[in-house]
Amino acid sequence: MDGRDHPVGRTAYPALVPTLDDLLHAAVAGVGGTERPGQVQMAHAVAEAIDGSGHLLVQAGTGTGKSLAYLVPAVRHAVDTGRPAVVATATLALQAQVVDRDMPRLADAVAPLLGRRPTYCLVKGRRNYLCAHKLHGGFPDDDADALMSVGAVDQQASRLGAEVVRLREWAEVTESGDRDELVPGVSERAWRQVSVSAEECLGSRCPMVAECFVERSREAARDVDVIVTNHSFMAIDAFEGRQMLPEHDVLVIDEGHELVDRVTSTITDELTPGMVRAAARRAGRQADASSTLDEAADLLESVLEPAPEGRLTGIPDSLAMALGRVRDTARAVQSELKPAQGDEPDAARQVARAAVDEVYDNACRVLEERELDVVWVSRDPRRGPVLRVAPMSVAALVREKVFDERTVVLTSATLELGGSFDAVAGTIGLRGDGAPPWRGLDVGSPFDYPQQGIAYVARHLPAPGRDGLATETLDEIEALVRAAGGRTLGLFSSMRAAREATDAMRERFADAQGDIAFLCQGEDQISTLVRQFARDPRTCLFGTLSLWQGVDVPGSSCQLVLIDRIPFPRPDDPLASARSQAIARMGGNGFMAVSATHAALRLAQGAGRLIRRADDRGVVAFLDHRMMTARYAGFLQRSLPPFWPTADREMVLAALRRLDETASPPLPVAEPALRGLAGALAGPVGDTARAADAAAPVPERPVAEAPPPAASSRTAVTHGHAWTAQEDEELRDGTELGLTLDELAESMELPPETVAARLAGLGLEAGRGPTLTFG
Repeated sequence: MDGRDHPVGRTAYPALVPTLDDLLHAAVAGVGGTERPGQVQMAHAVAEAIDGSGHLLVQAGTGTGKSLAYLVPAVRHAVDTGRPAVVATATLALQAQVVDRDMPRLADAVAPLLGRRPTYCLVKGRRNYLCAHKLHGGFPDDDADALMSVGAVDQQASRLGAEVVRLREWAEVTESGDRDELVPGVSERAWRQVSVSAEECLGSRCPMVAECFVERSREAARDVDVIVTNHSFMAIDAFEGRQMLPEHDVLVIDEGHELVDRVTSTITDELTPGMVRAAARRAGRQADASSTLDEAADLLESVLEPAPEGRLTGIPDSLAMALGRVRDTARAVQSELKPAQGDEPDAARQVARAAVDEVYDNACRVLEERELDVVWVSRDPRRGPVLRVAPMSVAALVREKVFDERTVVLTSATLELGGSFDAVAGTIGLRGDGAPPWRGLDVGSPFDYPQQGIAYVARHLPAPGRDGLATETLDEIEALVRAAGGRTLGLFSSMRAAREATDAMRERFADAQGDIAFLCQGEDQISTLVRQFARDPRTCLFGTLSLWQGVDVPGSSCQLVLIDRIPFPRPDDPLASARSQAIARMGGNGFMAVSATHAALRLAQGAGRLIRRADDRGVVAFLDHRMMTARYAGFLQRSLPPFWPTADREMVLAALRRLDETASPPLPVAEPALRGLAGALAGPVGDTARAADAAAPVPERPVAEAPPPAASSRTAVTHGHAWTAQEDEELRDGTELGLTLDELAESMELPPETVAARLAGLGLEAGRGPTLTFG
């Protein structure tokens, strides 16, 4: 990555200053695209916001080219002022698109106009990188009993040992130390052996700071024009004051519909007796008071164990006393662990301090009973009772920490819900007294949705129930898939439903002699499944959770999107119910503001998987008659792209058959690529050839040696359930999405204790827990 070759803050424009339109035209040509009215309108709106007109919420439909519409004015501002712009995305897929495709080609295209090539980098949290000090034995092992002498462990000794050996071998050749570069990946348990959290890091006192992957990547990223990161990293930087990002006055939040959930997850805390005991164990002989911390854990457990699951509307006296004991003993241990002036850095002491600090901070937070905090008890069969605390609303916090002292552009294809920006604006602090100035803009989409897509509601089907998919629903899926000739993305409300549909379709299509194949989420990594689906138009992909958004399969491979039911949040979700009740107390409609808004957003994202480019055609089929009959149906319908609506089954089947008969060959599918130190592609894709066709093949990515194969299809048995590799991968996907134990168990239709036992075996932790007229 080349750095700036001019003094920071000094314009690098040539004598004739290029206009925004000049730069946008060059950038669009550089990526081989075509300027669209919505893209031009959005670029000018972003530039006006940066120039001081206030914050901007801009809805840009798929195909608008919104990334260039915000990147071009952001680059222009950075080059002109010497101050960087920050771009935060929610998903890795979009992060990769910006860093691997959009910025390299944009930079090449506008360099002649600006007088130099704009620079950019990718920034991630510390846990995403190898820790050189820990790798060389500078920290105590997180699982010393399991690993014994990690450096000498034989690959056949255990899966964990084999993974750590792979990590050590990979560490010898990697330039970036970025976990995403390692293919195939490793378990979270193994990764913890070679990484540290920000709290555990020794910082500038580390004896290997010169070899630190994080510090080297941030040094390489200094003084760049555009910094690409994720919502969580941006939120931690804003809320905790760690200054992980350089000073900046422009922030672009792409996939803005995800911001509230990502921020809420980032500032959700929990406390368990096991956490307190672990902190005491880490403090060990370094603190005399560690034994009293163990006793405090016992007291906390005695109070939480009999407590019923659910929200606490107040802190009972017994719990307050136990939390007070945890807080006070943790504070005593903190005092003992504080290093004396001039002491050498001690990694074991730092790890202990980080664990004790977390216990202290979380106990204090629950005891504070902040006005907007929601506290609840849940039960984890592996860890026992869990006390969780999360903000009911992050609006005030986002207003103060994110929207203050910088211009923010929030963009997504789905910001208008029910025809208005108000719902989203309210959740991020842009409504009410003291709200900063902002405007909402919908630049539309270049797609002709009524001509390109059909929204079909299967009104004749029975209402969705809790006993699995009805026979009539399976019949409908079969008929639609047969008419489409495969080419189907199935979005289901639970993994049970997705697996049930997959199994049923495989049985029903056995007569097709393998012509139409079915993939199910959990049978491989999501990215691998999506690439396989995109390559073969006779393949169908069924799943839930992450398939509702982020899946981008243009062309003939996806001509039918199935949605089995309206995706309302769980009725017993503590945060959702607390938000609904609060809105109801203020005279509002809690269901519409929380549950219906959640469903509208998810439906808009799911339906948006169908039309990805101007020549795409297809059908979105809703297998839930409430999309037409419920009192809230109009609100949900207004949140969807304006497809041509119908409830005529025979017409839809005929349309799918015609599309199948006239379909073009599938589009080329790009493969993942290797990254360099600052996050950019390291290889031929990084040179001027980046301005070539986006579908050009990427050099094969070097990978570490694969782990040893399992002895059988079963990876483990817990509580009588035989786990497969596919189910293990499903658990990994779910934990990466931040799903709670209850959500994982419900999705997989297994008892929570069975799922918890397998999570423990994998070294994973569950998360802390987010109008058409039909004829």
